[in-house]
Amino acid sequence: MIRVCLIVFLLPVFSVLSPALAQINWLSWEDAQAMNKKEPRKFIVDVYTQWCGWCKKMDKETFANPDISKYVNKHFYAVKFDAETKTEINFNDKVFQYMKSGNSGYHQLAAEITFGKLSYPTIVFLDEKLNVLQPIPGYKDIMSLDKIMKYFAEDYYKTTPWKKYEEMYLKQAAPAVPGKSGT
Repeated sequence: MIRVCLIVFLLPVFSVLSPALAQINWLSWEDAQAMNKKEPRKFIVDVYTQWCGWCKKMDKETFANPDISKYVNKHFYAVKFDAETKTEINFNDKVFQYMKSGNSGYHQLAAEITFGKLSYPTIVFLDEKLNVLQPIPGYKDIMSLDKIMKYFAEDYYKTTPWKKYEEMYLKQAAPAVPGKSGT
């Protein structure tokens, strides 16, 4: 009887808390590539560094948003990638390594997927065949990331120029922007 009472009283509490606990299922490069072989999906890569303040802000405010995390988990394999990691990474049957440069350095794979423009944070979208679709540098708030993610996840990038898509997005999705209350 006590169990039933606990379930009845705690269920509403957990249902309210569960969106707040939603988080992106960040994968390693190895795990994401293995999963992609079984079920092809696009990738979203968060290229960051340990010292990057804007990267931390994006983790705390944008990636922590329940609507963003739910969408990412449903449509992408998400990889959180420290651009200064010293770990060797096998990506697309090629080995990438850390390169010392001055007092610090960078990972070759970070340079590869950002087309040599190392800026943090940078979000990189890859297609199902691991081709870079677009690196997008800079902090993105919830609405900006939502708009960009949907452009790639829903294949608008294949047929619709960005400006036209942006107009469509603002007309259709803006009233229901993730993270905005009262919508």
